[in-house]
Amino acid sequence: MRPVDRRSAATAAPLPEPRGPLSELVIEALRRTPGASPSPLAAVGDAGYPPWTAGTGTDPLRDEDLQLLLFVCYELHYQGWHGVDDRWEWEPSLIAVRSAAEAGFERALRHLVGAPPRLTPDGLPGALAALVAAADDGPPLSVELARRADLARFREFVVHRSIYHLKEADPHTWGIPRLTGRAKAALVEIQMDEYGGGRADRMHATLFRGTMRWLGLDDRYGRYLDAVPAQTLAINNLISLFGLHRRWRGALLGHLAAFEMTSSLPNRRYGDGLRRLGGDPEATRFYDEHVEADAVHEQIAAHDLCGAFAAEHPWAVPEIWFGAACCLALDRIFAEHLLTCWAGGRSALRAGALAVR
Repeated sequence: MRPVDRRSAATAAPLPEPRGPLSELVIEALRRTPGASPSPLAAVGDAGYPPWTAGTGTDPLRDEDLQLLLFVCYELHYQGWHGVDDRWEWEPSLIAVRSAAEAGFERALRHLVGAPPRLTPDGLPGALAALVAAADDGPPLSVELARRADLARFREFVVHRSIYHLKEADPHTWGIPRLTGRAKAALVEIQMDEYGGGRADRMHATLFRGTMRWLGLDDRYGRYLDAVPAQTLAINNLISLFGLHRRWRGALLGHLAAFEMTSSLPNRRYGDGLRRLGGDPEATRFYDEHVEADAVHEQIAAHDLCGAFAAEHPWAVPEIWFGAACCLALDRIFAEHLLTCWAGGRSALRAGALAVR
């Protein structure tokens, strides 16, 4: 019998360049056969990942080494890495390293958003609306792109967002088998739209590729990973953290609710900004699609999804709030990074990384 080829498909992205000693250790390990003894990762996992323990002064949310390490580990659960054996997905030594890194990430998130308020299931939709209203005081990235950004800045923004939008909906889909009843039906309803209602040409990831092509960008999956900073990776890692852990299913739903509740207006602005720069319907279709769809998703996510889950699981209300708060807080950090860099006349992408053609 022929041996099973467990290497990821040729369409998967190549492994990225390391950004520190520990991401380098993981990336080099992935080039080998999983299960080797002794594992080159065992000592790191056993050490408890000291670079991100409390009191070191290292900010995990902006740490390039930590965020890349997490992204590399999480991607094994999505498309995998070109030339990397798929058995690494559940290799115990790698999971130990990932878990230690996740602990540092989680501590930073809890410090960032603080303790959830006391809430009842009935009060949850209103609390989510209040979080979103407060987020309106954040950096007006969508306004900048709608009114002032030139084509180079818009292309740069799309490079950042390609890390998520080329796998759009996939992280939240992990929640479907972990729900029942109304909440499950609500999540499926939202996800069906994200996947184009069963039509490959209407999938949101496909529409986003049209935007990238109009801007002259390379639309291959993961093409710009080396170019984006930790702030961009953290947004993506947050959803994977919630989606891949059943214990965080409430936070995953809160994240999706906040995501949908803050989507419609910014996407209208993005579409308007791209039209201002000469974008044709193919270029703006991704954003225009979200204006209408997410206005509907907002209500489904807040009431039918989070509200139903909270009613069935009252203990999960703080988790739902936490997921929404983390979503909004990391989006704010991302927007601050872009606007600060642009105001200073420099790129928000990583120095020395080839970002655009």
